[in-house]
Amino acid sequence: FIIIIYRYAASPHLTSIIILLVVSSYCLVARSDLYHPSFWSRRLNSFIPLLFFSTKAYSMFKRKETMVEAEETVVDPTAWMLDNLIAEFLCMPGGVMYMCLFGYTFVHGCKVFKVAAPGSPISSVFVQMVLTCTGGGILVPIFLNGVPVPLANDVYPLAIIASFAIHHYFPILRDVAYQSKIVWVILIIFYETTRASVVVKLTLAASSAIAPSAFSFPVFGPIACGAVGGCGGAFLPLNKGLDPIKSGLQPPMLTALIAATCFHLYINTSLSDGCIDATKKAKVYVALFFIATGLISALDLSSKSDVVVTKAKEE
Repeated sequence: FIIIIYRYAASPHLTSIIILLVVSSYCLVARSDLYHPSFWSRRLNSFIPLLFFSTKAYSMFKRKETMVEAEETVVDPTAWMLDNLIAEFLCMPGGVMYMCLFGYTFVHGCKVFKVAAPGSPISSVFVQMVLTCTGGGILVPIFLNGVPVPLANDVYPLAIIASFAIHHYFPILRDVAYQSKIVWVILIIFYETTRASVVVKLTLAASSAIAPSAFSFPVFGPIACGAVGGCGGAFLPLNKGLDPIKSGLQPPMLTALIAATCFHLYINTSLSDGCIDATKKAKVYVALFFIATGLISALDLSSKSDVVVTKAKEE
């Protein structure tokens, strides 16, 4: 009884009061012998070992609780990767997702309206914009026997409709985006952040949907799905065939392939063992990689120089 009191009592004061009552009741069991000298000797001889044992049990239980609490307190040495505003933005919480998604669809709209033939029907341009914005989200779910993204998530059609309306009715805003480096950099950040989220989500979806075969986890399937997710719009409509890669992999294709490979191998191998929130941290670095490469391409910061070949005239 005393062990239970020590173990589950709400406070030490309550414990002392209950033990005092127990001892008093124990001593008053034989009131006729209360003043007899042998009474106290018999009672103390039986009570002291019990009190000693209960105290030991109490200390044992308390030490166990302390050890459990110490084990549950884990310090994350890489928590700084997520405990900052940049990482919070790149994880796209709440309204940030809608803002980035609008920038994503607006940049795709710039590409579609740039190559659209003058006088093209609105329906044709709109469908082309839908396929360009959600190409990877259409192809990968078909590979995995799922529902395409524009049909499963109503946010994408809303963002596409809003961006299409701006491009169609206010084309001057597209010219402003092209002329202003600041506006274009902001749009590229939104665009690449959303593209990183798409690559990560589709890679994880393929990893959970495809059963492992030769290895302990599926290797090439999720990587292919993640790569297609980051650049699938370039292949739609499918009558393009392999024309988009005839001159080699374009930067979005190459970066999507590299990011999907690194992300998938990191998450599913021992490289991420012991890392808390490994998926979120890897997603942040994928987004930073996409933003860096996107800004290099958009601002023409490549170190590749034009080579002018001159041919000497023979006399």
